[in-house]
Amino acid sequence: MTADTLARARRIVVKTGSALIAEAGAPRVDWLAALAADIAALRERGKDIILVSSGAVALGRSALGAPYQGRLEQKQAAAAIGQPRLMAALAGALAPHGLACGQALLTPGDTESRRRWLNARATLETLLEAGIVPIINENDTVATEEIRYGDNDRLAARVAQMMGADVLILLSDIDGLYTADPRGNPDARHIPFLEALTPEHDAMASGSNAAAGVGSGGMVTKLAAARIAHAAGCSTLITLGNRPHPLGAIEAGERATLIAAKITPAKARAAWLEGHLTPEGEIQVDEGAAKALAGGASLLAVGIKGVTGPFERGAAVAIRDPAGRMIAKGVTAYSSADIQRIAGRRTEDAEALLGYRGRPAIIHRDDMVRL
Repeated sequence: MTADTLARARRIVVKTGSALIAEAGAPRVDWLAALAADIAALRERGKDIILVSSGAVALGRSALGAPYQGRLEQKQAAAAIGQPRLMAALAGALAPHGLACGQALLTPGDTESRRRWLNARATLETLLEAGIVPIINENDTVATEEIRYGDNDRLAARVAQMMGADVLILLSDIDGLYTADPRGNPDARHIPFLEALTPEHDAMASGSNAAAGVGSGGMVTKLAAARIAHAAGCSTLITLGNRPHPLGAIEAGERATLIAAKITPAKARAAWLEGHLTPEGEIQVDEGAAKALAGGASLLAVGIKGVTGPFERGAAVAIRDPAGRMIAKGVTAYSSADIQRIAGRRTEDAEALLGYRGRPAIIHRDDMVRL
């Protein structure tokens, strides 16, 4: 089932931890080369791959000189040193396959604030469209809270949610979820498949992965990440990362735990938009735009007749047809003031009117639910 899940996926987010990336403060070059080969093989089959990678602190902390005590300022300084080292190692691993990578440093707020969420998603989509492998890490150098144990597991799930991924792969130091910690309980049984997570599974996970090496999250954080992904229609695979070709091993049917989503990312997103967006303003459209939206199109400026605001870019808005009926809700890529300036105009006229080049659509069809 794990191999089939990967074969069907169009977009995959892979999360790897510090212990897999670094050893004794240096990149694990051979393992990274094998991971890059796996990524290249999946890319050749038409799949989008996004890598969420820890490792900056592990690669940078030895350069600080003073005894490393794990204080927040030391972690942030180590991350500042380690980020370019991490990217150089990943770029070097991908280059023999003709692949380039681009770095995106995110914080949890980037995946929760609608405006920043739009910006982050657009950047990552642009990288993917250009054939670039996005490499994502938490922006540890400017984080205002402690760099917590396991944050990148949850960050990877938020990225999977934001990008409409079909599968989230969490590379761990254990090959999935067990009924108890297999390193201390010989009767522990591996759990290959789940359709839902319960508090009982959290109890099973509390001992697993407890001895993680240089900073990767425990199994509990991986289950927390899987819950986020599951709600977004994204299945999660938890598997052993510390082996040659860890993604190829999944395709070969090696042991893993699959937490299968019951709906698609598109259906999950539509349900979220319908149930959670409280309109902050309204956009009135003409009959042609109303018909186009009913057919699944994005909302363009040319079909807009009026705006009720004020609201900022990233706001949730209602869309009404000429009869005043609410026909859709969505997240707007423009403020009410800017929409008023380009309402009824062609997309190619917007830059001259606004003084900047914005998105082609006022509301993209992926950010809209039809009512």
